[in-house]
Amino acid sequence: MKSKFSKPFAGLFLCLLGSLQVVGQTGRFQQAVDYKMDVSMDVESNQYSGTQELVYTNNSPDTLTRVFYHLYYNAFQPGSMMDVRSRTIADPDRRVGDRIANLQPDEIGYLHVKNLKMNGKDAQVSEVGTILEVELPEPILPNSEVTFTLEFEGQVPVQIRRSGRDSEEGVRYSMSQWYPKLANYDEQGWHANPYIGREFYGIWGDFDVKITIDKNYTIGGTGYLQNPNEIGHGYEDAGVTVPDASGETLTWHFKAPMVHDFMWGADDKYQHDKVEMDNGITVHHFFIPGEKTSGNWEKLKEFTPKAIEYMSEHFGQYPYKQFSVVQGGDGGMEYAMSTLITGERSLPSLVGVMVHELAHSWYHGVLASNESLYPWMDEGFTSYASNLTMNEIMNRNSSSIHAGSYRGYIGLAKSGVEEPMSTHSDHYHTNRAYGSAAYSKGAVFMEQLGYVIGADVRDRGLLRYFNEWKFKHPNVNDLIRIMEKESGLELDWYKEYFVYSTKTIDYGIKEVVADGDKTSITLERIGLMPMPLDVVVTYKDGSQEQIYLPMVIMRGEKSTESGMPERIHSEDWPWTNLTKTVILSKELESIQSVEIDPSGRLADLERENNKVEF
Repeated sequence: MKSKFSKPFAGLFLCLLGSLQVVGQTGRFQQAVDYKMDVSMDVESNQYSGTQELVYTNNSPDTLTRVFYHLYYNAFQPGSMMDVRSRTIADPDRRVGDRIANLQPDEIGYLHVKNLKMNGKDAQVSEVGTILEVELPEPILPNSEVTFTLEFEGQVPVQIRRSGRDSEEGVRYSMSQWYPKLANYDEQGWHANPYIGREFYGIWGDFDVKITIDKNYTIGGTGYLQNPNEIGHGYEDAGVTVPDASGETLTWHFKAPMVHDFMWGADDKYQHDKVEMDNGITVHHFFIPGEKTSGNWEKLKEFTPKAIEYMSEHFGQYPYKQFSVVQGGDGGMEYAMSTLITGERSLPSLVGVMVHELAHSWYHGVLASNESLYPWMDEGFTSYASNLTMNEIMNRNSSSIHAGSYRGYIGLAKSGVEEPMSTHSDHYHTNRAYGSAAYSKGAVFMEQLGYVIGADVRDRGLLRYFNEWKFKHPNVNDLIRIMEKESGLELDWYKEYFVYSTKTIDYGIKEVVADGDKTSITLERIGLMPMPLDVVVTYKDGSQEQIYLPMVIMRGEKSTESGMPERIHSEDWPWTNLTKTVILSKELESIQSVEIDPSGRLADLERENNKVEF
């Protein structure tokens, strides 16, 4: 049959089809930033001012007509979104509560921008709470580079949440979220979320920062100090005599390559200690000496390098040449190449908070998933890693390393307030639902994954995940694909049930009965989430055997794990079937017990029905 299209029309159709294919977005991209900032701090007024030059590379296929900056300090004002959220949420954070609402003018935080230009041309700006909306004088084309310049001024709020001045422990300045920070734009568009006290998401780039402050203050935080022999304060090379500062201030010059944030703490009472590791990493500790700090911070110098070594071996090599532990903040908070932690703690608590914040260097700092969308991929995996690290460096030799995480998750699942882990971190209905999901359930996700695919395979997958996705902002699908490739199993079901729903796990042993000279074991799925099962049979002579029941939808089975009993039976269990009966070629009289998951890695809400004894 002849075509009804004329040749010119057919050609136009093909041309249009081709153009549609060209403009269609495929794949992923990452924007790039290069910050240069020069800031001066007035320690009397607690106000600062500065300039910023930002080279921005648009690696996206999109033409940008607007950009957005975060102005985090504007959250610390009465009536801000953070203030309202903190007072109206059902279970307020005790560190915040109504404190923002009661701030006086000299106690609030603010950050304002003026004279913002792109390539020398004025841009139109509008300050909307913690977001600066910028209408560009001309579009930023795909695969092009522009330079933004601006001036900024800020006031450091009293210490309330993470950043601020004059903390309860007497630290003068915890300078986090202190500068105008360009929001990230990725394949999902702009992420210009108002700051209400939760998570962050940034763009990797290089930071060149000069900070001028009273000469008596010591600064510690992100980056490599460029002028240590001019500054002193414990940074100078051994044997170097630092010249006396002729003026009232010193200018500290830091550079930080390939980071997505920049933090600094400052105090005129800081003690600065350095530890040089054999692998070339320098560990800095900054704290205010005193009865509640000096002894434990001296001991901390032993544990920070040990933690870096352990995590580098098990989760991927730490990529920077320094890490700073800085007393400040309101608990513990992670930043690029550094952390702020409160310092008046017992030694186990001090080591514990240091380890947790250090572990963020892997999942917040280097992998840097979008924490607003996937807080559990940072907080949960960090909790998982810090549990293991603490067990190692504190010589705990625990057989239940992640028990606290399992208790936290199971308590949440039974509470009636659980929300899916796919919930945006800002939009959880309660702080409990957010915290238990992000920290506890996130850690359980990783430990239980080892139950599904095998602990050794999971561990190899974690290293592969870090090495393949460092500096690339992975999401949950990227993690699952790594684990599928490493294990050879299909794991989309695990993600869909455990992340995108609140369906829970509950398996039970329905009956174990004699069947002639054999034994019939019937298992039942009570909860709505299906899982593979390890069932261990213990005999009266002390020997053990394992029945392994993978799910059909896994399209395979995990390899035999070291330390587990011999696997004598393996049979797929369709998730549609609520019960499964297995015939064991042993008499019932020889059996002492039958137990589902004696390893305790299955997040089973009701373990009482997991074991029968005879």
